[in-house]
Amino acid sequence: MTVQYVAMKNFDIRRNLATEQYLMNNDDLKLPMMLFYIEKSCVIVGRNQNTIEEIDQKYCRDHDVTITRRLSGGGAMYQDLGNLCFSFIVDADHHRFGDFKTMVAPIVSALHEIGVAGAEVTGRNDIVVDGKKFSGNAMYTRGGKTFSHGTLMLDVDTDEVTKTLNVPLDKIQSKGIKSVRSRVTNLRPYLAPAYHDITTEQFRDLLVMRVLGVDSMEEAQKHQYHLTPEDEKEIDKIEEKYYSNWDWVYGHSPNFTVKKRQHFNSGTIDARILVEKGKIENIKFYGDFFGTDNVQKLEDLLEGCIFDEAKIVEALKDIDLNKYFQGIPRQEVISLLAN
Repeated sequence: MTVQYVAMKNFDIRRNLATEQYLMNNDDLKLPMMLFYIEKSCVIVGRNQNTIEEIDQKYCRDHDVTITRRLSGGGAMYQDLGNLCFSFIVDADHHRFGDFKTMVAPIVSALHEIGVAGAEVTGRNDIVVDGKKFSGNAMYTRGGKTFSHGTLMLDVDTDEVTKTLNVPLDKIQSKGIKSVRSRVTNLRPYLAPAYHDITTEQFRDLLVMRVLGVDSMEEAQKHQYHLTPEDEKEIDKIEEKYYSNWDWVYGHSPNFTVKKRQHFNSGTIDARILVEKGKIENIKFYGDFFGTDNVQKLEDLLEGCIFDEAKIVEALKDIDLNKYFQGIPRQEVISLLAN
């Protein structure tokens, strides 16, 4: 099967995510497609997260750290020029949503070939070596297509991870560790000696060649897709509408009267509920959970419902909650909301 790839030249995460979204929506492109991009210091929050609570806004502002939100679920990630992002765009009918192990297999195999023999997929969406995470991954599906994108920490400033992000205590405790830094590692020390001094761009090219099964970048570039001026114009529109748009990145929320938060094996759900005169006037789901459906559908369904366990159970009786909170047992979701 022929795989096309794009090596993005821009170092702005907003532009790169807009490019990824455009390529996914472009029905004229042949799949599968592989993307690689590198960006200057930034934090990308998951689709369903509360941006203001996930980041240290003052630190990010003072240190020129770009903040944006992606289409996919999952948790917030810090990235800089020592990180390489990869993405696969595939036919959704041939890939099960949430099957990260299969989706990232070409990258894991390529890492094995360049010395990272212990690299493996673990948990719901991490790639680790020696029990330490160097890659977080997320998925999004729409219009019969799915993209799975992830990070590869070659030489990231790990001090910045803890300075830019506000990681909830329950998430740290659930993993049985003392800090975020203790969970992550860079890949450089694990690479074969010949690759210890490579740049992030050279690291990208190594992976491109290994995934495509070719011996030179000259051969690899026969599979490269080059963005056209027309492509760039459409990407401009997407970047303005989403990734550089304050409303998309931060959003507006009313003052909530009830907070229901719980960490599950498949993610955290943080429900904020505005209750007036015994009814749910507004509800918002935050968290690092994954799902194939937009959680706003569920929020719209529950608005106007009496804030009572029996009424909430009745409202959700015909709803497949796994489409919104994949892997989290139905009864546990209902118990969180209703008790």
